[in-house]
Amino acid sequence: MKMKALGLVALLVFALVASGCIGGGGGETASSETKATYSGTITIYTGGTSGVYFPLGSKYAEILNKNGIKAKAVTSGASVTNAKAIGEGKAQAAILQNDIAYYAYNGLYMFQGQAVKNIRGVAALYPETIQFVVRADSDIKSLQDLAGKKVAIGAAGSGTAVAAEQILKAAGVWDSIQKVNQKFSEAAQSLKVGQIDAAVIVSGAPTPPAVNQIAVQTPVRVLPIPDDILNKLHDQGYIFYVRQVLPKDTYNGMTEDTPTVAVKAILAVSADLPDDVVYQMTKILFDPNNLAELHKVHAKTKYISLDTALDGMSIPLHPGAIKFYEEKGIKVPDKLKP
Repeated sequence: MKMKALGLVALLVFALVASGCIGGGGGETASSETKATYSGTITIYTGGTSGVYFPLGSKYAEILNKNGIKAKAVTSGASVTNAKAIGEGKAQAAILQNDIAYYAYNGLYMFQGQAVKNIRGVAALYPETIQFVVRADSDIKSLQDLAGKKVAIGAAGSGTAVAAEQILKAAGVWDSIQKVNQKFSEAAQSLKVGQIDAAVIVSGAPTPPAVNQIAVQTPVRVLPIPDDILNKLHDQGYIFYVRQVLPKDTYNGMTEDTPTVAVKAILAVSADLPDDVVYQMTKILFDPNNLAELHKVHAKTKYISLDTALDGMSIPLHPGAIKFYEEKGIKVPDKLKP
């Protein structure tokens, strides 16, 4: 009798496992609405406190925490530092420029010999405008007019300096300009006092205080970057550049809308984060109520939208993000799949 009873118990347990009432690999598959589980804290690398990255990252971390994902935002040296932090495991998420993310993933320029192969995209956020700024009273009207002129191209080794080189090579004047390595604030002041003829600045426009404040007393213009230059950049493989048109009221001194190009600030994560966590991070980011909160952080954050989430994405997406977009009916290009 004892053996028969044990046999009945074993049969009952087998039936329960098979029906999914007891775990053992045959249980219910987690649905899209299941809360992500992650035992650690997601550290989000941002930028300096005076820019857009830090307040945006801080608000996003706050929203993640409210939705059950532990996260914290920290200040950093911005894009290059942030990509390296993901590669080194110091950050699980970061905000950075899409061109820097491209260089990191492919081991180019400042990442030569140290590619960050575990960086994955989540979403493109907002444009960071490539601005070739001249004084409004300058006779420089086009990129070609910069030949023989003194141009501040950004700090040595910076993403700005790389962008200046790529664009001015496409315009055919890179080898003929007088190159000056200066940060944004230094370049703006040099332009104001006439020590340089043009300054290259990569930032959300209008750019305070680098440009906006000097334009009050010294009117400025932004040089146009026409379609043929943008097309040439794309043909050369620089897929991260997107079209942007600056309204004529962007700076004091502008008299017409000006076509230029931009890179995009993107949210990136480590490939090591679980798919369900990144799925939830993406879903939380684009929740309409959360977007409304993020849009209040800075004038540039109003550009964050599901409609442009893949514009200028320059690295493979995380599978968790891909799942979210496909559920929303957004076709993810094969080139963005790991």
